Amino acid sequence: MKFNKFIYYYFFLIFSVLPISVVIGPSVSLINIILIDLSFVFLLFYTKKFSFFKNKAFQLLLVLYLYLIFNSFISIQPELNIYRNFGFVRIILLFVAFNYFFNKKFFFKKVFFIWLIFITFIVLDVFVESFFGQNLIGYGGVYGKRIVSFFRDEPVVGWYILSFYFVIIGYLLDYYKKTSQNKTFILYLIFLIAIILTGERSSSIKAIIGASLFFLFYNKFDLKKKFLILISFLIFLSFLILNSDYLKHRFLNQAFFTKHDQSVLSNIDDSLYFKHYKSGIEVFKNNKLIGVGNKNYRIETCSEKDNLNINQKKNYLCSTHPHQIYFELLSEHGLFGTILLLSIFFHLVFYKVLKYFTKENYIHKGALIYLFLFFIPLIPSGSFFSDYTITIFGLNLSILYGSSKRLNIFNNT
Repeated sequence: MKFNKFIYYYFFLIFSVLPISVVIGPSVSLINIILIDLSFVFLLFYTKKFSFFKNKAFQLLLVLYLYLIFNSFISIQPELNIYRNFGFVRIILLFVAFNYFFNKKFFFKKVFFIWLIFITFIVLDVFVESFFGQNLIGYGGVYGKRIVSFFRDEPVVGWYILSFYFVIIGYLLDYYKKTSQNKTFILYLIFLIAIILTGERSSSIKAIIGASLFFLFYNKFDLKKKFLILISFLIFLSFLILNSDYLKHRFLNQAFFTKHDQSVLSNIDDSLYFKHYKSGIEVFKNNKLIGVGNKNYRIETCSEKDNLNINQKKNYLCSTHPHQIYFELLSEHGLFGTILLLSIFFHLVFYKVLKYFTKENYIHKGALIYLFLFFIPLIPSGSFFSDYTITIFGLNLSILYGSSKRLNIFNNT
């Protein structure tokens, strides 16, 4: 009994601090995930619950992982890639661990409560920095008026809030539906406004699309009332942006005009994102079948070694990735890898999930909406296989399956 109690509190602690470890830094979040994974492997052997090996979602993740190992050997730097790709097993183990502990309903109710407190604290810090120019511990000003919060030298706090936004709101709607729905929708608006205040255009667009979808899937209002509220809400957001010189500059001036005050649409070649996209297409055209290898985009576009002649490389833009998931997949994995990866992702995220969507809880719907936002074409995005992005994607995928009685891999074998 004492041993079971120890296990409960131990896993409660290491799951609860996941959002905190992400803010502290990639090394800390990596250690946190490895600790969850290794501890869970020991627990699996102790409980002997291996039925999930028969689950199709788990098997698809294994296929994805085996492909990444295979990709290491056909990439332009196999000796580097094998170590990087081998490490993605941590996301599969995290997926299994989430599914196991989501079967213990009250366990994750408490974990999500800790997440709610911490994410709300980050949101409040964004408002502090927005009004005073510095956050609660003096960070800010590195990127002008762009908000960094506790990330200090990276303007990614909007993306961070977005990563937990929908599952946190879903948690509140599922567990406190009888007592505090009005408070939940106040938080729903406050979180969204905080993301917009960061000035991160891609995160803000995704947040507005996701928040609109979430509201449309909320079953307490009829469709007419939902549309009226949504239109009112969009008018309010437009008013917020137009009455802030900084937000107007970020969302209108910089988005639609080049540095020479010309229209982006009429001078699209001068747009930085278009240059990134064009570079990604060029890398793909030179490596159509298998790409340059996972996370090898920087090596291909920045290396001075002549893998290709200078005429083939002249349209390359030196960067870590082409800033859009589809161009990233095509350039690094070619047609073969892109078709395989997208087939696996779409099957995992949409194919089976949509059969049960209307009957599912709001945590499940929140995770699905976040994952859907990953695959919107043309909107700029971070590198999909970076430590942060793949961790958050894996986290939401784990919640998507774990929170569903029909899809949980320990129930559905």
